[in-house]
Amino acid sequence: MTDAATDPATELAELAAEIARHDRLYHDQDTPEIDDATYDALVRRNRALEAAHPELVRGDSPSLRVGAVPSGRLGKVAHAKAMMSLENAFSADEVREFVARVRRFLALDGDAPVTLTAEPKIDGLSCSLRYESGRLVQALTRGDGAVGEDVTGNVRTIGDIPEQLSGEVPAVFEVRGEVYMAKADFAALNARQVEAGGKLFANPRNAAAGSLRQLDAGVTRVRPLRFLAHGWGEVSDLPFETQAAVMRAIAAWGLPVSDMLREMAGADAALDHYAAIERQRADLPYDIDGVVYKVDRLDWQRRLGQVARAPRWAIAHKFPAERAQTTLNAIDIQVGRTGKLTPVARLEPVTVGGVVVTNATLHNADEIVRLGVQPGDRVVIQRAGDVIPQVVEGLYAGPERAAWPFPLTCPECGSAAEREPEEVDYRCTGGLICPAQRVERLIHFASRHAFDIRGLGLVRVEQFFHDGLVQSPADIFRLRERRDVLIARDRLADLSVDNLLEAIEAKRAVPLDRFLFALGIRHVGAVTAADLARRYRSARALGAMIHAAIRLRRSMAAVIGETERKFAIRREKALVAVVDTNGVGPEVADALIAFFAEPHNRTVVFDLLRQVAPTDVVHETRASRVSGKTVVFTGKLETLSRDEAKAQAEALGAKVAASVSKKTDLVVLGADAGSKAKKAAELGIETVDEAGWAVIVAEAG
Repeated sequence: MTDAATDPATELAELAAEIARHDRLYHDQDTPEIDDATYDALVRRNRALEAAHPELVRGDSPSLRVGAVPSGRLGKVAHAKAMMSLENAFSADEVREFVARVRRFLALDGDAPVTLTAEPKIDGLSCSLRYESGRLVQALTRGDGAVGEDVTGNVRTIGDIPEQLSGEVPAVFEVRGEVYMAKADFAALNARQVEAGGKLFANPRNAAAGSLRQLDAGVTRVRPLRFLAHGWGEVSDLPFETQAAVMRAIAAWGLPVSDMLREMAGADAALDHYAAIERQRADLPYDIDGVVYKVDRLDWQRRLGQVARAPRWAIAHKFPAERAQTTLNAIDIQVGRTGKLTPVARLEPVTVGGVVVTNATLHNADEIVRLGVQPGDRVVIQRAGDVIPQVVEGLYAGPERAAWPFPLTCPECGSAAEREPEEVDYRCTGGLICPAQRVERLIHFASRHAFDIRGLGLVRVEQFFHDGLVQSPADIFRLRERRDVLIARDRLADLSVDNLLEAIEAKRAVPLDRFLFALGIRHVGAVTAADLARRYRSARALGAMIHAAIRLRRSMAAVIGETERKFAIRREKALVAVVDTNGVGPEVADALIAFFAEPHNRTVVFDLLRQVAPTDVVHETRASRVSGKTVVFTGKLETLSRDEAKAQAEALGAKVAASVSKKTDLVVLGADAGSKAKKAAELGIETVDEAGWAVIVAEAG
């Protein structure tokens, strides 16, 4: 993640992409990769950055979004009233502050009671049930909050959900709640899956979500799903004026409502009920991950309203993670697709929160030192967010001992493992040869901003890699020697193979910046690669600089009396001076030199250079009124791509920046320009529209 202190716009972009990916995994694919606590930390970081830099709030900000866009497998239907998410509280103080905010917003007297409802937060799949004249007519998942998936046929198979409500019911009443699977039913389902040789579900929530979102309602029918109502959406009439009274009415109509729903006067009483529910948590027949508090009076709810994605009148008080003790048998190192080395604890099996845990993350080398753990120790395990286990405490109480030796070489390929100053993660430097990273690197190598090889996308790269046809970038250019093998493969006809080989041959000469970017060097993105290419113009000159930097890096040693920190700073300055490129600081310089200092990487690059020839950079600029100035493009450009606009600006001698600051000289406004346009106006920076930019380009001839 980019350092927020230097580039908050970039970090917000990365957070938006990362949170959106985890939303899709959780809400759409039912396969979460991270625990709730880690997800909540990402959301809080995004919120803090937006509070500090309101001008940088993005159109795709997670704070403006709920859930994930439906996958398209089931029919999409817009919600009559948006299905909101809830803000989270993690401590008693945050709950008290929630009540205090309600008081301030409503301008209540200090002694005016604020009655809340409190009920368990079921860990299931959100669902809305639309009843017209008491008859069920439609059921939708939450989706992204605005549009959900139509699961009406599947919901009709759930015994808890009546087809017809009892008693006097408003003409339109949309009940909202959670579809879930009881713990005992989940265990029985997985037992049947084992007998049938089927896939095991990770937890009851995933099982419920996967069961409800089946295309075949017959599959849902044999899955033991339940439903618990917790609120409502669109209604033609509300029969009462409090949350609790309406929930009692919903129960009277025949829908299940939590028997632990209570009305509480103030935060302290609500917190007492939270503690009572937490004590019963392990014995409840279903999984819960907290308690939801809602302002009871509906007229106050209407006055309080909502923020972008959550109501002001409700909050979810999350439980701390469940814990257990066990023995740490071994520590293994896993290498991720980006080269990060993650230590994994291999444990004596232990049950935590109803799940048998045998592995847990230790995060990084510093965490192992902090915990002071080694194989053979007793440790405390926590399932944060009830998803991913982690070691949270070491119980060793013997004599002082050396820390467990974290490996300095990659267990997958033997390349050096290094970490940059101020970072906690070690990373394998053998990106081009490391089996754990190779497919990801090959996909990047062929991608649009790198070699841009048409027809060589993710699926083909993975197929060719697993079949042994492509193991390194140079192998791509040797595929013409394997034409007969390619044609013999399933689904690859002569024309398809020849088109692919022709596309590959067309890329034997690529611009130096694309060649450098394609290598996938950490921190060397398209912009930095272009800066380096402009500075050195040819692969030969760039190679000479890199060789000089490697020699310097190897020769440098600490002088007598010099601290480790001072040596690191001196080395950083020396490497930056050798690289000598605008925009390249210590972090980028160190990553660049570390990549080429690894012998395995040099071997792969030299092999590639026998197949391709990076073209020299001929950098000619035309005099213009933006020469030497900083330009920012924002909004959607209609007549040219963002890459083309950037190339035009650089050809006119301008520098293109990603964000607006006092150093910006000109902002080009495309359609739907947002916060950057506002900031430009606040700073008094000149702006032009796309037509105005075209005039500037034309003036330069």
